[in-house]
Amino acid sequence: MMEYIALLMFAAVCGVLLLGYPVALSLAGVALIFAGIGISVDVFEVAFLHALPNRLYGVLNNQTLLAVPLFVFMGAMLERSKIAENLLNAMALLFGRFNAGLAISVTLVGMLLAASTGIVGATVVTMGLLSLPTMLKRGYSPAFSSGIICATGTLGQIIPPSIALVLLGDVLSSAYQKAQLTMGIFNPKTVSVGDLFAGAVVPGLILVLFYILYCIFVAIFQPEAIPKQTEQSDDDANDKLSLLTLVSALLPPLLLMFAVLGSILFGYATPTEAAGVGATGSLLLALFNKQLSKENLTAVMQTTVKITSMVFLILIGASLFSLVFRGFGGEELVHGLFQQMPGGVVGATLIVMLVIFLLGFILDFIEITFVVVPIVAPVLLAMGLDPIWLGIMIAVNLQTSFLTPPFGFALFYLRGVAEKSIPTSAIYRGVIPFIIIQLILLCTLAYWPSLVTWLPNVIYG
Repeated sequence: MMEYIALLMFAAVCGVLLLGYPVALSLAGVALIFAGIGISVDVFEVAFLHALPNRLYGVLNNQTLLAVPLFVFMGAMLERSKIAENLLNAMALLFGRFNAGLAISVTLVGMLLAASTGIVGATVVTMGLLSLPTMLKRGYSPAFSSGIICATGTLGQIIPPSIALVLLGDVLSSAYQKAQLTMGIFNPKTVSVGDLFAGAVVPGLILVLFYILYCIFVAIFQPEAIPKQTEQSDDDANDKLSLLTLVSALLPPLLLMFAVLGSILFGYATPTEAAGVGATGSLLLALFNKQLSKENLTAVMQTTVKITSMVFLILIGASLFSLVFRGFGGEELVHGLFQQMPGGVVGATLIVMLVIFLLGFILDFIEITFVVVPIVAPVLLAMGLDPIWLGIMIAVNLQTSFLTPPFGFALFYLRGVAEKSIPTSAIYRGVIPFIIIQLILLCTLAYWPSLVTWLPNVIYG
Protein backbone atom coordinates (compact mmCIF):
# COMPACT_ATOMS: atom_id res chain seq x y z
CA MET A 1 0.00 0.00 0.00
CA MET A 2 2.86 2.36 0.91
CA GLU A 3 4.33 2.12 -2.60
CA TYR A 4 1.12 3.35 -4.19
CA ILE A 5 1.21 6.41 -1.96
CA ALA A 6 4.27 7.45 -4.01
CA LEU A 7 2.21 7.39 -7.21
CA LEU A 8 -0.55 9.34 -5.48
CA MET A 9 2.04 11.93 -4.44
CA PHE A 10 3.23 12.28 -8.04
CA ALA A 11 -0.36 12.75 -9.23
CA ALA A 12 -0.91 15.34 -6.50
CA VAL A 13 2.08 17.38 -7.69
CA CYS A 14 0.73 17.44 -11.26
CA GLY A 15 -2.65 18.54 -9.96
CA VAL A 16 -1.19 21.34 -7.84
CA LEU A 17 0.90 22.57 -10.78
CA LEU A 18 -2.20 22.66 -12.97
CA LEU A 19 -3.78 24.96 -10.39
CA GLY A 20 -1.00 27.43 -11.07
CA TYR A 21 1.12 27.23 -7.92
CA PRO A 22 4.90 27.84 -8.20
CA VAL A 23 6.81 24.72 -9.19
CA ALA A 24 9.44 24.69 -6.43
CA LEU A 25 6.90 25.35 -3.67
CA SER A 26 4.53 22.74 -5.14
CA LEU A 27 7.22 20.05 -5.12
CA ALA A 28 8.42 20.81 -1.61
CA GLY A 29 4.95 21.45 -0.18
CA VAL A 30 3.36 18.25 -1.51
CA ALA A 31 6.37 16.23 -0.37
CA LEU A 32 6.22 17.64 3.18
CA ILE A 33 2.44 17.12 3.43
CA PHE A 34 2.72 13.47 2.35
CA ALA A 35 5.74 12.95 4.61
CA GLY A 36 3.79 14.38 7.56
CA ILE A 37 0.83 12.10 6.83
CA GLY A 38 3.16 9.12 6.43
CA ILE A 39 4.91 9.82 9.74
CA SER A 40 1.59 10.25 11.56
CA VAL A 41 0.34 6.83 10.39
CA ASP A 42 3.78 5.23 10.78
CA VAL A 43 4.38 4.33 7.11
CA PHE A 44 7.25 6.77 6.48
CA GLU A 45 10.68 6.84 8.10
CA VAL A 46 11.64 10.33 9.27
CA ALA A 47 15.28 9.39 8.68
CA PHE A 48 14.78 10.12 4.96
CA LEU A 49 14.22 13.80 5.81
CA HIS A 50 17.47 13.83 7.81
CA ALA A 51 19.32 13.37 4.51
CA LEU A 52 17.94 16.65 3.13
CA PRO A 53 20.71 18.96 4.48
CA ASN A 54 23.38 16.82 2.82
CA ARG A 55 21.36 16.84 -0.42
CA LEU A 56 21.09 20.64 -0.37
CA TYR A 57 24.78 21.05 0.40
CA GLY A 58 25.55 18.78 -2.55
CA VAL A 59 23.36 20.89 -4.84
CA LEU A 60 24.97 24.17 -3.81
CA ASN A 61 28.48 22.66 -3.94
CA ASN A 62 27.99 21.06 -7.37
CA GLN A 63 30.72 22.29 -9.71
CA THR A 64 28.81 21.30 -12.85
CA LEU A 65 25.78 23.38 -11.91
CA LEU A 66 28.01 26.45 -11.61
CA ALA A 67 27.89 26.48 -15.41
CA VAL A 68 24.18 27.42 -15.30
CA PRO A 69 24.51 31.09 -14.20
CA LEU A 70 27.52 31.57 -16.49
CA PHE A 71 25.70 30.23 -19.56
CA VAL A 72 22.60 32.28 -18.65
CA PHE A 73 24.78 35.39 -18.39
CA MET A 74 26.37 34.62 -21.76
CA GLY A 75 23.01 34.17 -23.45
CA ALA A 76 21.45 37.27 -21.92
CA MET A 77 24.46 39.41 -22.85
CA LEU A 78 24.46 38.15 -26.45
CA GLU A 79 20.75 38.93 -26.66
CA ARG A 80 21.55 42.52 -25.69
CA SER A 81 24.55 42.90 -28.01
CA LYS A 82 22.52 42.80 -31.28
CA ILE A 83 24.15 39.56 -32.44
CA ALA A 84 20.78 38.23 -33.63
CA GLU A 85 19.95 41.37 -35.58
CA ASN A 86 23.30 41.34 -37.39
CA LEU A 87 23.01 37.63 -38.16
CA LEU A 88 19.49 37.95 -39.53
CA ASN A 89 20.43 40.88 -41.77
CA ALA A 90 23.43 38.96 -43.12
CA MET A 91 21.45 35.76 -43.76
CA ALA A 92 18.65 37.73 -45.43
CA LEU A 93 21.20 39.20 -47.85
CA LEU A 94 22.60 35.74 -48.54
CA PHE A 95 19.34 33.78 -48.99
CA GLY A 96 16.79 36.52 -49.62
CA ARG A 97 16.73 36.03 -53.40
CA PHE A 98 15.76 32.34 -53.07
CA ASN A 99 12.27 30.98 -52.62
CA ALA A 100 11.80 30.22 -48.90
CA GLY A 101 15.09 32.06 -48.40
CA LEU A 102 13.80 34.09 -45.47
CA ALA A 103 12.50 30.96 -43.72
CA ILE A 104 15.87 29.25 -44.23
CA SER A 105 17.60 32.37 -42.90
CA VAL A 106 15.44 32.30 -39.77
CA THR A 107 16.27 28.61 -39.26
CA LEU A 108 20.03 29.12 -39.61
CA VAL A 109 20.05 32.21 -37.39
CA GLY A 110 18.04 30.29 -34.79
CA MET A 111 20.63 27.51 -34.94
CA LEU A 112 23.52 29.95 -34.44
CA LEU A 113 21.70 31.72 -31.61
CA ALA A 114 20.98 28.36 -29.98
CA ALA A 115 24.67 27.48 -30.13
CA SER A 116 25.57 30.92 -28.78
CA THR A 117 22.98 31.47 -26.05
CA GLY A 118 21.27 28.18 -25.18
CA ILE A 119 18.24 30.11 -23.87
CA VAL A 120 14.94 29.31 -25.59
CA GLY A 121 13.02 32.34 -24.38
CA ALA A 122 15.66 34.81 -25.53
CA THR A 123 15.84 33.25 -29.00
CA VAL A 124 12.07 33.11 -29.55
CA VAL A 125 11.50 36.68 -28.36
CA THR A 126 14.41 38.05 -30.37
CA MET A 127 13.42 36.24 -33.56
CA GLY A 128 9.78 37.18 -33.03
CA LEU A 129 10.62 40.85 -32.79
CA LEU A 130 13.11 40.88 -35.66
CA SER A 131 11.83 38.42 -38.25
CA LEU A 132 8.07 37.96 -37.74
CA PRO A 133 7.09 41.41 -39.10
CA THR A 134 9.37 40.92 -42.13
CA MET A 135 7.94 37.47 -42.88
CA LEU A 136 4.37 38.76 -42.70
CA LYS A 137 5.27 41.74 -44.89
CA ARG A 138 6.62 39.36 -47.56
CA GLY A 139 3.40 37.38 -47.60
CA TYR A 140 4.31 34.41 -45.39
CA SER A 141 1.29 32.91 -43.65
CA PRO A 142 0.96 33.77 -39.93
CA ALA A 143 0.77 30.07 -39.00
CA PHE A 144 3.95 29.06 -40.83
CA SER A 145 5.84 32.17 -39.65
CA SER A 146 4.88 31.52 -36.04
CA GLY A 147 5.75 27.82 -36.32
CA ILE A 148 9.22 28.27 -37.78
CA ILE A 149 10.13 30.96 -35.21
CA CYS A 150 8.94 28.88 -32.25
CA ALA A 151 10.60 25.72 -33.58
CA THR A 152 13.98 27.31 -34.29
CA GLY A 153 13.82 29.00 -30.90
CA THR A 154 13.66 25.60 -29.20
CA LEU A 155 16.91 24.49 -30.86
CA GLY A 156 18.58 25.92 -27.77
CA GLN A 157 17.34 22.80 -25.97
CA ILE A 158 19.36 20.35 -28.05
CA ILE A 159 22.23 22.25 -29.69
CA PRO A 160 25.11 22.68 -27.21
CA PRO A 161 26.00 24.55 -25.13
CA SER A 162 22.49 24.06 -23.76
CA ILE A 163 21.39 24.76 -20.20
CA ALA A 164 18.95 21.86 -20.54
CA LEU A 165 21.84 19.49 -21.34
CA VAL A 166 23.83 20.83 -18.37
CA LEU A 167 20.95 20.07 -15.99
CA LEU A 168 20.17 16.75 -17.66
CA GLY A 169 23.84 15.75 -17.60
CA ASP A 170 24.04 16.31 -13.85
CA VAL A 171 20.89 14.27 -13.20
CA LEU A 172 21.97 11.44 -15.53
CA SER A 173 25.42 11.28 -13.94
CA SER A 174 23.87 10.48 -10.56
CA ALA A 175 21.36 8.09 -12.14
CA TYR A 176 24.09 6.22 -14.04
CA GLN A 177 26.19 5.70 -10.93
CA LYS A 178 23.12 4.52 -9.01
CA ALA A 179 22.22 2.09 -11.81
CA GLN A 180 25.72 0.59 -11.85
CA LEU A 181 25.75 0.14 -8.08
CA THR A 182 22.39 -1.63 -8.42
CA MET A 183 23.98 -3.99 -10.96
CA GLY A 184 26.86 -4.74 -8.54
CA ILE A 185 29.44 -2.57 -10.33
CA PHE A 186 31.35 -0.89 -7.51
CA ASN A 187 33.81 0.94 -9.75
CA PRO A 188 31.20 2.81 -11.79
CA LYS A 189 31.84 4.68 -15.02
CA THR A 190 30.68 8.26 -15.34
CA VAL A 191 28.76 10.25 -17.92
CA SER A 192 29.48 13.97 -18.13
CA VAL A 193 27.88 17.09 -19.57
CA GLY A 194 30.63 17.03 -22.20
CA ASP A 195 29.46 13.57 -23.30
CA LEU A 196 25.93 14.89 -23.79
CA PHE A 197 27.23 17.94 -25.66
CA ALA A 198 29.11 15.67 -28.07
CA GLY A 199 26.12 13.36 -28.45
CA ALA A 200 23.80 16.26 -29.24
CA VAL A 201 25.80 17.75 -32.12
CA VAL A 202 24.72 15.35 -34.88
CA PRO A 203 21.03 15.13 -33.83
CA GLY A 204 20.90 18.92 -33.58
CA LEU A 205 22.26 19.36 -37.10
CA ILE A 206 19.85 16.70 -38.42
CA LEU A 207 16.93 18.58 -36.84
CA VAL A 208 18.06 21.82 -38.52
CA LEU A 209 18.24 19.96 -41.84
CA PHE A 210 14.72 18.61 -41.32
CA TYR A 211 13.45 22.15 -40.68
CA ILE A 212 15.10 23.47 -43.85
CA LEU A 213 13.71 20.60 -45.93
CA TYR A 214 10.25 21.31 -44.56
CA CYS A 215 10.59 25.00 -45.50
CA ILE A 216 11.50 23.99 -49.06
CA PHE A 217 8.60 21.50 -49.13
CA VAL A 218 6.12 24.20 -48.07
CA ALA A 219 7.51 26.65 -50.63
CA ILE A 220 6.98 24.11 -53.43
CA PHE A 221 3.67 22.52 -52.45
CA GLN A 222 1.99 25.28 -50.41
CA PRO A 223 2.82 28.54 -52.21
CA GLU A 224 0.05 30.32 -50.33
CA ALA A 225 2.11 29.88 -47.12
CA ILE A 226 5.44 30.91 -48.69
CA PRO A 227 4.90 33.09 -51.78
CA LYS A 228 7.55 33.37 -54.47
CA GLN A 229 9.92 36.27 -53.99
CA THR A 230 10.55 38.91 -56.63
CA GLU A 231 13.93 38.91 -58.35
CA GLN A 232 16.63 41.08 -56.79
CA SER A 233 19.58 42.76 -58.49
CA ASP A 234 22.81 40.82 -58.43
CA ASP A 235 25.37 43.51 -59.13
CA ASP A 236 28.92 43.17 -57.80
CA ALA A 237 28.50 45.90 -55.20
CA ASN A 238 25.61 44.06 -53.58
CA ASP A 239 27.56 40.79 -53.67
CA LYS A 240 30.55 42.43 -51.99
CA LEU A 241 28.28 44.03 -49.41
CA SER A 242 26.65 40.69 -48.74
CA LEU A 243 30.00 38.95 -48.26
CA LEU A 244 31.40 41.63 -45.97
CA THR A 245 28.21 41.80 -43.95
CA LEU A 246 28.01 38.02 -43.71
CA VAL A 247 31.62 37.65 -42.55
CA SER A 248 31.37 40.45 -39.98
CA ALA A 249 28.11 39.04 -38.62
CA LEU A 250 29.11 35.36 -38.59
CA LEU A 251 32.71 35.51 -37.40
CA PRO A 252 32.21 36.77 -33.79
CA PRO A 253 29.53 34.24 -32.73
CA LEU A 254 31.32 31.40 -34.55
CA LEU A 255 34.55 32.19 -32.71
CA LEU A 256 32.66 32.25 -29.42
CA MET A 257 30.96 28.93 -30.22
CA PHE A 258 34.30 27.34 -31.07
CA ALA A 259 35.91 28.69 -27.90
CA VAL A 260 33.11 27.37 -25.67
CA LEU A 261 32.07 24.13 -27.36
CA GLY A 262 35.51 23.25 -28.78
CA SER A 263 37.20 23.61 -25.40
CA ILE A 264 34.68 21.17 -23.88
CA LEU A 265 34.66 18.60 -26.69
CA PHE A 266 38.45 18.49 -27.02
CA GLY A 267 39.02 18.27 -23.29
CA TYR A 268 40.69 21.61 -22.72
CA ALA A 269 38.07 22.82 -20.24
CA THR A 270 35.22 21.56 -18.10
CA PRO A 271 31.70 22.84 -18.91
CA THR A 272 31.95 25.29 -16.00
CA GLU A 273 35.31 26.64 -17.18
CA ALA A 274 34.04 26.90 -20.75
CA ALA A 275 30.95 28.73 -19.50
CA GLY A 276 33.28 31.26 -17.87
CA VAL A 277 35.04 31.72 -21.20
CA GLY A 278 31.67 32.19 -22.90
CA ALA A 279 30.53 34.78 -20.36
CA THR A 280 33.77 36.73 -20.84
CA GLY A 281 33.49 36.41 -24.63
CA SER A 282 29.92 37.74 -24.57
CA LEU A 283 31.17 40.81 -22.70
CA LEU A 284 33.84 41.36 -25.35
CA LEU A 285 31.29 40.99 -28.17
CA ALA A 286 28.98 43.49 -26.48
CA LEU A 287 31.91 45.88 -26.14
CA PHE A 288 32.81 45.33 -29.82
CA ASN A 289 29.21 46.13 -30.84
CA LYS A 290 29.16 49.18 -28.52
CA GLN A 291 26.37 47.67 -26.43
CA LEU A 292 28.21 47.27 -23.11
CA SER A 293 26.34 50.00 -21.26
CA LYS A 294 25.50 50.19 -17.57
CA GLU A 295 21.83 49.73 -18.41
CA ASN A 296 22.43 46.57 -20.46
CA LEU A 297 24.83 45.11 -17.88
CA THR A 298 22.34 45.72 -15.07
CA ALA A 299 19.50 44.08 -17.07
CA VAL A 300 21.69 41.08 -17.91
CA MET A 301 22.72 40.58 -14.29
CA GLN A 302 19.11 40.79 -13.13
CA THR A 303 18.05 38.22 -15.73
CA THR A 304 20.89 35.92 -14.69
CA VAL A 305 19.99 36.10 -10.99
CA LYS A 306 16.29 35.57 -11.70
CA ILE A 307 16.74 32.49 -13.95
CA THR A 308 19.47 30.95 -11.81
CA SER A 309 17.45 31.39 -8.62
CA MET A 310 14.45 29.76 -10.28
CA VAL A 311 16.51 26.75 -11.42
CA PHE A 312 18.15 26.16 -8.04
CA LEU A 313 14.92 26.66 -6.09
CA ILE A 314 13.22 24.05 -8.28
CA LEU A 315 16.20 21.74 -7.78
CA ILE A 316 15.92 22.10 -4.00
CA GLY A 317 12.18 21.35 -4.14
CA ALA A 318 12.83 18.37 -6.42
CA SER A 319 15.48 17.02 -4.01
CA LEU A 320 12.95 17.01 -1.18
CA PHE A 321 10.32 15.44 -3.44
CA SER A 322 12.68 12.64 -4.55
CA LEU A 323 13.63 11.86 -0.93
CA VAL A 324 10.00 11.47 0.13
CA PHE A 325 9.18 9.54 -3.07
CA ARG A 326 12.00 7.11 -2.26
CA GLY A 327 10.88 6.90 1.36
CA PHE A 328 7.48 5.63 0.22
CA GLY A 329 9.15 2.97 -1.94
CA GLY A 330 8.41 4.69 -5.22
CA GLU A 331 11.66 3.64 -6.88
CA GLU A 332 11.04 -0.04 -6.15
CA LEU A 333 7.51 0.30 -7.54
CA VAL A 334 8.75 1.89 -10.79
CA HIS A 335 11.47 -0.76 -11.12
CA GLY A 336 8.94 -3.54 -10.64
CA LEU A 337 6.53 -2.03 -13.16
CA PHE A 338 9.29 -1.74 -15.77
CA GLN A 339 10.47 -5.29 -15.17
CA GLN A 340 6.95 -6.66 -15.70
CA MET A 341 6.26 -4.53 -18.75
CA PRO A 342 5.83 -6.43 -22.05
CA GLY A 343 8.63 -5.81 -24.52
CA GLY A 344 11.37 -5.57 -21.89
CA VAL A 345 13.70 -2.61 -22.18
CA VAL A 346 12.16 -1.53 -25.51
CA GLY A 347 8.66 -1.44 -24.04
CA ALA A 348 9.85 0.37 -20.92
CA THR A 349 11.72 2.98 -22.96
CA LEU A 350 8.72 3.52 -25.21
CA ILE A 351 6.43 4.05 -22.22
CA VAL A 352 8.86 6.49 -20.58
CA MET A 353 9.19 8.52 -23.79
CA LEU A 354 5.42 8.61 -24.16
CA VAL A 355 4.96 9.73 -20.53
CA ILE A 356 7.60 12.48 -20.90
CA PHE A 357 5.95 13.65 -24.13
CA LEU A 358 2.52 13.81 -22.47
CA LEU A 359 3.89 15.53 -19.37
CA GLY A 360 5.39 18.13 -21.71
CA PHE A 361 1.83 19.39 -22.27
CA ILE A 362 1.58 20.51 -18.64
CA LEU A 363 5.13 20.64 -17.18
CA ASP A 364 8.28 22.59 -18.01
CA PHE A 365 11.52 20.82 -19.04
CA ILE A 366 13.16 21.76 -15.71
CA GLU A 367 10.37 20.13 -13.73
CA ILE A 368 10.49 16.96 -15.84
CA THR A 369 14.30 16.86 -15.61
CA PHE A 370 14.39 17.16 -11.83
CA VAL A 371 11.28 15.13 -10.96
CA VAL A 372 10.69 12.45 -13.61
CA VAL A 373 14.20 11.67 -14.91
CA PRO A 374 15.69 10.77 -11.48
CA ILE A 375 12.85 8.29 -11.02
CA VAL A 376 12.95 6.49 -14.38
CA ALA A 377 16.57 6.90 -15.54
CA PRO A 378 18.27 4.59 -12.98
CA VAL A 379 15.85 1.78 -13.86
CA LEU A 380 16.31 2.18 -17.63
CA LEU A 381 20.10 2.44 -17.32
CA ALA A 382 20.18 -0.67 -15.14
CA MET A 383 18.34 -2.45 -17.97
CA GLY A 384 21.32 -1.76 -20.25
CA LEU A 385 20.58 1.47 -22.12
CA ASP A 386 23.45 3.73 -23.17
CA PRO A 387 23.36 6.82 -20.89
CA ILE A 388 24.35 9.28 -23.65
CA TRP A 389 21.71 7.93 -26.03
CA LEU A 390 19.07 8.02 -23.28
CA GLY A 391 20.05 11.58 -22.37
CA ILE A 392 19.73 12.87 -25.94
CA MET A 393 16.44 11.03 -26.46
CA ILE A 394 15.06 12.68 -23.33
CA ALA A 395 16.45 16.07 -24.41
CA VAL A 396 14.78 15.89 -27.85
CA ASN A 397 11.57 14.73 -26.20
CA LEU A 398 11.73 17.58 -23.69
CA GLN A 399 12.24 19.98 -26.57
CA THR A 400 8.67 19.27 -27.67
CA SER A 401 7.43 20.52 -24.27
CA PHE A 402 8.21 24.05 -25.47
CA LEU A 403 5.95 23.61 -28.50
CA THR A 404 3.04 21.49 -27.31
CA PRO A 405 -0.17 23.42 -26.61
CA PRO A 406 -1.61 24.61 -24.33
CA PHE A 407 1.36 25.31 -22.03
CA GLY A 408 4.29 25.33 -24.49
CA PHE A 409 6.54 28.14 -23.28
CA ALA A 410 7.76 29.03 -26.77
CA LEU A 411 4.13 29.71 -27.71
CA PHE A 412 3.76 32.06 -24.75
CA TYR A 413 7.02 33.85 -25.58
CA LEU A 414 5.93 34.46 -29.17
CA ARG A 415 2.38 35.40 -28.17
CA GLY A 416 3.87 38.12 -25.98
CA VAL A 417 5.72 39.83 -28.85
CA ALA A 418 3.58 38.93 -31.89
CA GLU A 419 1.13 41.34 -33.47
CA LYS A 420 -2.37 41.22 -32.01
CA SER A 421 -3.71 40.51 -35.49
CA ILE A 422 -2.15 37.02 -35.35
CA PRO A 423 -4.64 34.73 -33.56
CA THR A 424 -3.36 32.32 -30.95
CA SER A 425 -4.94 29.48 -32.93
CA ALA A 426 -2.60 30.31 -35.85
CA ILE A 427 0.41 29.98 -33.56
CA TYR A 428 -0.87 26.62 -32.30
CA ARG A 429 -1.50 25.37 -35.86
CA GLY A 430 1.91 26.53 -37.01
CA VAL A 431 3.89 24.45 -34.50
CA ILE A 432 2.11 21.14 -35.19
CA PRO A 433 4.28 20.19 -38.22
CA PHE A 434 7.42 20.93 -36.23
CA ILE A 435 6.26 18.76 -33.33
CA ILE A 436 5.81 15.96 -35.88
CA ILE A 437 9.33 16.63 -37.23
CA GLN A 438 10.77 16.33 -33.72
CA LEU A 439 8.93 13.03 -33.22
CA ILE A 440 10.37 11.82 -36.53
CA LEU A 441 13.84 12.72 -35.22
CA LEU A 442 13.12 10.70 -32.07
CA CYS A 443 12.19 7.67 -34.17
CA THR A 444 15.31 8.17 -36.30
CA LEU A 445 17.57 8.24 -33.23
CA ALA A 446 15.81 5.18 -31.83
CA TYR A 447 16.43 3.25 -35.06
CA TRP A 448 20.02 4.49 -35.49
CA PRO A 449 21.49 5.04 -31.99
CA SER A 450 24.92 5.53 -33.55
CA LEU A 451 23.81 9.00 -34.67
CA VAL A 452 24.10 9.91 -30.99
CA THR A 453 26.98 7.73 -29.83
CA TRP A 454 29.33 8.09 -32.83
CA LEU A 455 30.82 11.49 -32.06
CA PRO A 456 31.35 10.87 -28.31
CA ASN A 457 33.12 7.59 -29.18
CA VAL A 458 35.35 9.39 -31.70
CA ILE A 459 36.24 12.20 -29.29
CA TYR A 460 36.50 10.33 -26.01
CA GLY A 461 37.28 6.83 -27.31
